[in-house]
Amino acid sequence: MENPFWAGNTWQVPISRLPLFEKTFGKRPYVEDWSTIDADVAILGAPFDAGTQWRSGARFGPRSVREASTLFSFGHAGAYDHEDDAIYLPGSVRMIDMGDADIVHTDTMKSHANIEAGVRAALAGGALPVTIGGDHSINIPCIKAFDDQGDIHILQIDAHLDFVDERHGVRYGHGNPMRRAAEKSYVTGLTQVGIRNVSSTAKEGYEDARSRGSDILSVRQARALGPKGVIDRIPRGARVYITIDIDAFCPSIAPGTGTPSHGGFLYYDVLEMMQAAAQRHEVVGIDLVEVAPDYDHDCRWRHIFNFSRARFCRSAPRGSQCDQCGRGPAWVSVRHDWVCA
Repeated sequence: MENPFWAGNTWQVPISRLPLFEKTFGKRPYVEDWSTIDADVAILGAPFDAGTQWRSGARFGPRSVREASTLFSFGHAGAYDHEDDAIYLPGSVRMIDMGDADIVHTDTMKSHANIEAGVRAALAGGALPVTIGGDHSINIPCIKAFDDQGDIHILQIDAHLDFVDERHGVRYGHGNPMRRAAEKSYVTGLTQVGIRNVSSTAKEGYEDARSRGSDILSVRQARALGPKGVIDRIPRGARVYITIDIDAFCPSIAPGTGTPSHGGFLYYDVLEMMQAAAQRHEVVGIDLVEVAPDYDHDCRWRHIFNFSRARFCRSAPRGSQCDQCGRGPAWVSVRHDWVCA
């Protein structure tokens, strides 16, 4: 009988869609058929780093993040946090892993189109899409997938502005995503936090970003405002998409990235910003990018990455209300258990 995976010498099933990856995120169920997604949260890997201009390696990010996430796979009982008085990731949280988008490492546009298809499938299944990169160019297809989802505001936590229009003919690399986002009619604004030091974006790019409504804050400016003060600058009622580049963090705690930049955020700086965003706004999507595990040999960043996500998401599914207080979701993201905030 002919092997169904082969026809002559042609591989018929995309390798990245075969259930051969070592682990799912948090040991949650793997959904191969994206048309059957019915979940609160859908994890999508985007192992693409051809948009990188310096150190590559972010293509290995999804695998390393999934591996590190098993530290927080507590099964149906979840995990109790005494500080927040909350049980994180109980069995009632319907989280699934979609596997990886199909990547053609020599073809940016095809790879981006496949990532976009994955995010659209997650949205069609009623899930919050959480995409693990990959370099920051993967944000471009993620945002494109929201073209029929209504207006969104982007909260970017990053060391770099990523607002380059074009350089050497490149318009879809990891220095371009916020510029491409600002061009979308349904992106109503950008809050860009953590921007510091010498950037890939020239002075004209900063001026252009501000002229298009970007609110740009350095690490020091963000700390002076405090996490809640930063989020208060986002227009009331905005539906927020969060994109986090790990180089937003200080490389002393997050060395595993291709473009480290000194003087970044510490863990609680970002966690409290994310919590404030979800307390005040509906969070409609998340991507986490530029994890390059080969530069993080003791796995510091991968555990920070996963712990941030586990603590961030503690809420009811979007659109529902709390039985105890009648309010809508307090924190919306990867963790969807019931907690009154």
